[in-house]
Amino acid sequence: MKTRPFKQVDVFTATPYLGNPLAVVLDGEGLSTEDMQHFANWTNLSETSFVLPPTPEGLAAGADYRLRIFTPTTELPFAGHPTLGTCHAWLEASPKQQTEFLQECAVGLIKIQRNSQTQRLAFAAPLLKRSTPSPELLAQVAQALGLQAQHIIAAQILDNGPVWFSLLLDSVDTVLQLTPNHAQLKNLGLKVGVAAVELAEPATFLIARSNREARAFGARSPTNQGAQAAPELEVRAFVAAAGIIEDPVTGSLNASLAQWLIADGHMPNAYTASQGLNLGRAGRVHITQDDHGQVWVGGDVVTCINGTVAL
Repeated sequence: MKTRPFKQVDVFTATPYLGNPLAVVLDGEGLSTEDMQHFANWTNLSETSFVLPPTPEGLAAGADYRLRIFTPTTELPFAGHPTLGTCHAWLEASPKQQTEFLQECAVGLIKIQRNSQTQRLAFAAPLLKRSTPSPELLAQVAQALGLQAQHIIAAQILDNGPVWFSLLLDSVDTVLQLTPNHAQLKNLGLKVGVAAVELAEPATFLIARSNREARAFGARSPTNQGAQAAPELEVRAFVAAAGIIEDPVTGSLNASLAQWLIADGHMPNAYTASQGLNLGRAGRVHITQDDHGQVWVGGDVVTCINGTVAL
């Protein structure tokens, strides 16, 4: 074992402890895959990341660092909240002046931008592969979620490294009231994402949103975040198949949802998604599509723990 720099950050929030936590080991050199997986299991967070020097190929392509990402049970080729959280931690440990960075991970090279005014980071959504699920599989997932056919507007299997069985539902209330059979979802071996468009008028929306957040947070309702970016899409991620019942805020899912929903006309090319209310969180994911069609997934990050780890 040796002492390694370590941070625990909260991603997709400007307020500590209302987003998705991430453990970041800033020096992963010399650790085996088994070492990394064991530590990720011990942290018991949805993801733990390890920063490494780029491979020769990555270095030649301009990568600033390499990232390996682990859930408590498996390694991921890519994930969104570890991408933003690790870049934030890496920049805190070694400040840089530039506003564009290149991360190497198992899925390839991921572009990251930093807004020069807000300092908010955003990653370029990886190439998306998508397909329509079979009626039989859709029926199995719907049963596990407790959904009726009339609740489902559209369904796609989305693959941007992680594979998400994704459903667009009829209302935000349908999304928030889901009580899935997680054992069934685990047996299906699927990670499932659900989303619904917020259709209320602004005044009604603010009242409904404030009531939902008050129920979730009580006195800690994050009204400052709601004022900064009223969400237009509600998202939940069920990942029993990966060892986590429900993920608080999910970058890879929001990235693939954005590519699907914008392309099919369900969402505009810039919007804010909310995720985590059922877990007492207030995640905000900022989506934009640039003039070249590239979708960018942004979010605030705050450091909650700063120190070292014996590993």
